[in-house]
Amino acid sequence: MKPRRLWAIARKELIHIIRDPRSLGMAIAIPMLLLMLYGYALTLDVDHVPLIVWDQSESGASREFVSRFDGSRYFSRQGYVRNYQEMERAIDSAKALVGLVIPRDFADRVETGRSVLIQLIVDGSDSNTATLAVSYAEAVALDYSQRLALQWVQRIGRKAPRSPLQMRPRVWYNADMESRNYIIPGLIAIIIAAMLTSQTVAREWERGTMEQLISTPLRGNELILGKLLPYFAIGFVDVLLAVLLGEFLFRIPLRGSVGLLFGMASIFLAGTLSLGMVVSVLSKNQLLANQLAMVVTFVPSLLLSGFVFAIANMPKPLQLITYLIPARYFVSLLRGIYLKGIGLEILAGEAVLLAAFGAGMVFLANATFKKKLE
Repeated sequence: MKPRRLWAIARKELIHIIRDPRSLGMAIAIPMLLLMLYGYALTLDVDHVPLIVWDQSESGASREFVSRFDGSRYFSRQGYVRNYQEMERAIDSAKALVGLVIPRDFADRVETGRSVLIQLIVDGSDSNTATLAVSYAEAVALDYSQRLALQWVQRIGRKAPRSPLQMRPRVWYNADMESRNYIIPGLIAIIIAAMLTSQTVAREWERGTMEQLISTPLRGNELILGKLLPYFAIGFVDVLLAVLLGEFLFRIPLRGSVGLLFGMASIFLAGTLSLGMVVSVLSKNQLLANQLAMVVTFVPSLLLSGFVFAIANMPKPLQLITYLIPARYFVSLLRGIYLKGIGLEILAGEAVLLAAFGAGMVFLANATFKKKLE
């Protein structure tokens, strides 16, 4: 690969972009429009909240209380922990969204009719789910509390002196539970679409200039990489603008590493744009390429990444398909970096899978174009 030839094809593609200011404007305006539209207007509903329990009492009464959550369709218990550190790790790694902390004196207070405080730790990085989770948990606690009060009346013959059970919710990462705090980071993964590059090679075929390019000393990888570079720069500008809008317009807290954020965005950009290049090579038609790019990238990213619908609520076959959607990993990375401030020590799995997608798509783009040259 020679830098001079690579620069020549990149410069050629850049001139095409500059000569078509409407396409350039759309490449930047459409992502920003989506960001503004969804950021202000979108609200989400979810179900089946993953729950982790720290039962310090380890008594029959506490197990009975936990069974109330097991019997609710709104919660899915993921297991038990022994301290706050394990609970924090479970929530950071998205194993659980809600943590239930039962105090040591739970059984004694229940038996004597005294009020007992239950702590509910909620991951507020998904504020809509957190709001629903708190209301569901409070409903479970209220039902259990009413049953305890009834039992007290039946045993003692008089009303319990105070409410037997009180729940104190505590929201982590997004204390005010603002929906835009998790919508905006997720949108960064959605607005980066393969449509930026889906027409590049198809345009050359339609205009009859591909034969001229094939007759030059250009190698296939030089042509593909040269065409990718200008669009990578445009996509990077889109990400930068989205981050700036999140920071200064929507006031989204960015608690994690800025370098890690842009590093993961660069990998996702390389893979997504390469996928668009594959679509362009295979279709040879700009309209068809644009439609295919919409079907294979934007729609799956919107519906199957966990951005709009909770993956745990999807049918099992669809849950398996989501593992093939790179936006699933990028959305998880963005929310972890933005709201939780965590790094690769927890997000390494998502980062590795995203990197595998990026490398695979770059390889596939080069391999597919070589086949077209033969």
